[in-house]
Formats: sequence, C-alpha cells, structure tokens
Amino acid sequence: MKNIRNFCIIAHIDHGKSTLADRLLEFTGTVTDREKQDQLLDSMDLERERGITIKSHAIQMDYMYEGEKYTLNLIDTPGHVDFSYEVSRSIAACEGALLIVDAAQSIQAQTISNLYLALENDLEIIPVLNKVDLPSANPEEVTDDIVDLIGCKPEDVIPASAKTGLGIEEILEAIIHKVPAPKGNPDEPLQALIFDSVYNPFRGVETYFRVLNGSIKKGQNIKFIATGKTYFADEVGTLKLKQAPKAEIKTGDVGYLITGIKEAKEVKVGDTITDAKNPTTNAVEGFEDVKPMVFAGIYPVDTEDYEELRNSMEKLQLNDASLVFTPESSAALGFGFRCGFLGMLHLEIIQERLEREFDMTVITTVPNVSYHAYTHKDVNTKILVNNPTDLPDPSRLERVEEPYIKATIITKSEFVGNVMSLCIEKRGEITNQTYLTTERVELTFDMPLAEIVFDFYDRLKTVSKGYASFDYSPIGMRASKLVKVDILLNAQPVDALSALLHADNAYGIGKKMCEKLRQLIPRQQFDIPIQAAIGAKIISRETIKALRKDVTAKCYGGDISRKRKLLEKQKKGKKRMRQVGNVEIPQEAFMSVLKLND
Repeated sequence: MKNIRNFCIIAHIDHGKSTLADRLLEFTGTVTDREKQDQLLDSMDLERERGITIKSHAIQMDYMYEGEKYTLNLIDTPGHVDFSYEVSRSIAACEGALLIVDAAQSIQAQTISNLYLALENDLEIIPVLNKVDLPSANPEEVTDDIVDLIGCKPEDVIPASAKTGLGIEEILEAIIHKVPAPKGNPDEPLQALIFDSVYNPFRGVETYFRVLNGSIKKGQNIKFIATGKTYFADEVGTLKLKQAPKAEIKTGDVGYLITGIKEAKEVKVGDTITDAKNPTTNAVEGFEDVKPMVFAGIYPVDTEDYEELRNSMEKLQLNDASLVFTPESSAALGFGFRCGFLGMLHLEIIQERLEREFDMTVITTVPNVSYHAYTHKDVNTKILVNNPTDLPDPSRLERVEEPYIKATIITKSEFVGNVMSLCIEKRGEITNQTYLTTERVELTFDMPLAEIVFDFYDRLKTVSKGYASFDYSPIGMRASKLVKVDILLNAQPVDALSALLHADNAYGIGKKMCEKLRQLIPRQQFDIPIQAAIGAKIISRETIKALRKDVTAKCYGGDISRKRKLLEKQKKGKKRMRQVGNVEIPQEAFMSVLKLND
C-alpha cells in the first residue's frame, strides 16, 4: 500500500492536461507505440472533435523508481466550468493533485475554483507550469502568480512541456515524494467509494471505485449501502488502457467492478460498497450533491419514442451523474422530460450524445432556471417554478425570487470596461475589483443566474477577445420583478416558447423573439400572426404573410365584379383554413431564442 499513489489533474480548459496525461502514460510504458494517439484518454468522438475533456478518465500506471515498483492511479478531469461536478468526484478519490497552469495564459478562473475544491479535501498540490516551450510563454511571471496563489516556493513549481516531454520525469518524482500514500486498514471490513460508472451493453453496469478499507475479491458477495442491494462480484480488476482482471483489489487502490447490474438506477455515484456478510458500519461521506443550474425540456420528436428516450437518459446518467431529469408534458410537444444541466455547454453535449450514442432525435425547449414564487394567500409557502407554465396567475402573486450567483471574471486590464458594461447590461452588480498583476484584473459580480444562461459566456469571450475566464458559485435567492412572456402563434399559446423575464427586458426580448420566429417559420396558405404577450396584454406582433395563389389569372378582361367574387371566395377559404390549420414549428425555432443577439 505504501507504493500506491492516487492523483488527479486539475486545470482550466485548454491548458494541456490531456496531452500531459499522454506523456505520463508513454513515459511509464503504460501504452505501446501502436496504441499511442494524441489525447489518448479522451475516448469519446465528441471530446476529440471539440478538443475538450467531458468525462474524467481513470488509468493505472506502473513506474519503477529507485528499484521499487510504484502503482500510480491517474484521474484526468475536465477543465470547463460546466463539468466541475466530474472534478469534485475525482478529487474525492485522490490524495494529490497536479495543478497545471499554461505559461502563456497564466492562472484562469476555473483553475482557482478547482484548486479550492482540492484544498478543501486536503489534497497535496503539485504545481506544474506547462507549455514553457511556447514563444509567447512567460514563465517567470506565471511562476510568481502560482507562488502567490498557493504559497509554495518558486523552486517547487515544475516547468514542463507536454508537447516535447520536458519535465515529465520531475513530475513523476514529485508525485512519488509529495503525494501521501493512501491511509486505510486492510483488516477492516470492505469500504469502497464509487466515483464513476459506465454502461456496457454486453456486461451491464461497470462500477469504478476506490477502496478505502479492506479489500474486494472476485466472487465475493457485496452490498451497496445507499440502495441496500447485494450482488455477486463477477469480475474485479484495475483500469489499464484496457481493463485488467485481478483476483483482489487491496486497500488504497482504484479499480472496476462488474456485477451484471442491468438497472442503471441501482448504481449511485458516491455510494459505498461493502461486504454483504460483514458490512462496514460507516458509509463514506459522499461528495457534494449536484446542483443543476439550467433547466430545459427534452422531448422526443415522435411521442412513441418516449420510453426509449427514458432508457437512453438513464444510461447517460450513469456516465454523467450531473444530469437530472423528471417526466413532464407539454401541450405543444406531448410527453418528455424536464432536465437539469450544469450549464449551456453541458446541455449541448447531452443533446449531441443522445443523438450519436442512442440515435434519439430530440427537441430541446428554451432553457431557464428555477424560481421561487409566493402568493398573497400564503406568503410563507414557496412554490418551486422550474417551468414558466408553473408560475401562478399574476393577480395572486406576492413576489418571485430568482437564484443569484457570484461571478468571478479574470481578464486583461484593457478589457475591464467592456466586461463591466456587459455584466451591468445583464443586471450584474460589481462587488469587488482586484489587480492580480498590472495586466490582469479579477472582477467579482453578483448576477442573476438567468442572465448568464443564454449567451453570456460567448459574449464575454467576444468583448474580451477570448482573454476572459469565468467561474461562478450560487449565493442564494433574491426577490426580483419578473413577468411571464408567452408567445402566441395563430392566437394559440405555445407553452414550449414561454419564458420568465425581468420586467425591464420583457418588451425588447419579446419583440426580438417575434422577429426571429417570423424568419424561421415557413409560410402557409394563410396569414399567421406571431404575438408576444404578458398576461392578456400583447407587447409585440409580427405577421407571416400567406402564400397567395393567383385565382384571377384566368379572368382576362370583363367586369371587375367577377374578379372580386373570386377573391372574396378565396378570402373565405383562407379564413376557414386559419381556424382549423395548425402551424408546424421547426426545431431551430426553439433553439434560436438563445441566439437573439446574432
């Protein structure tokens, strides 16, 4: 056990952690030349296409150091703020963390938030300065930033380049010397923490765990504490590049377990595995519960696929524990699910994965956040509003509270004005401004979460030419003046397009939504009015003109009354069509509401 080291990699998106993981695997001989490829641990097509890590990946390396064999368990983690829950789970299974900072970009907001997460869990931090070979690198200055941030000595920061392989040996040495060996008692009853799981269509659910006390053997009867169910351990093993079956996984090690579980909901991430005959008395302290930030409805295009969509979502949830969903129905779209996501990128990735991995074509409604509403009749009872249609009638409404966040933005000093005006436009209030160096400023805002859901991140990157990094944490609910804006098509409200908006922005956004829909909805045989309304008051209107057939073409010459008669007849027909006709809304219309500023 003294030769086991469990560590994870934390960094901001695009600071080179997947490439560094590749070099560590090569240096320790874990992968052969034939298996080598860039970003080896990013196994999903989506991850490779976008160049981001979405899932944390565990892999075991063996390393000979000074005549002794060490087992190193590496967990590579995502860097985007939307996947911070994956990071919190990896941190719970480790004793140390490599903090990777790009020498050209310096410390970013996500690096700081993940670092605090690691420090709360008492992890040993090894700072690594990556990409020192770049011409734009600024190693001395960035080293000073790291020293200020974590209070280490300048010589503790390891200069490295994942591209050229510089500093890899020093990193492995630091892991062996600085990361503490796992603590645990091999003689106690089995106690293991589940930190991830994957669905395999042939073998059922594969559970990834870290043994804290005792050991787990093949063929043992085991029990999951949270669900209280017992299983037979068909196979246990360690996670090399391919799974390597073993007879026993001992204290402090990381491994996988196959029990032939078919039901996705029986495996809960954060649960404790123990022995069925001799169970442990204390379950592992779970890590933080996931807090969805953005809610959106996901509906199958064909209502008959509802059950299939449910199964696909359950399998996805295994692989991505931060996805939360409950069934709901909509008048416009039929049956579907109300899903909670950690952010807009997360929503996009889930939608793509449903389409790629499960062949499910889905319609996503306008994302929103969850509000608390209070009525005049009962001022103390809060009504949870996840969907704009749940909002009580305005005449009964006492007040509505919306979630606020503390946003931390780190940017270059020349973009401070742009960033501030963007945040103030989004109803943010500046609470703090600190100059980290003469060039870099940290701005802190209190902002409504609803305002950052849509296009905030993209616009922040635009106004700062890509030089701003952003991170947020919730700070509770505050009362706000919110109104529900409905979109009516042909005088029928479309519940999937309703939105809760701040009263000051309602008119502008309602008008933009109508204009956008006018461009996207195809013309029909009759006029279609598109209206935005608050309650009974119409605040904006656009009309999609009818396609007209020239019924008078065959009347040449003759009296005007003959033409008029034909036109009147056409008019009556159109009127009747408009009463019975329904308007098909294309999928782009639902998503276009997010891109109102384009």
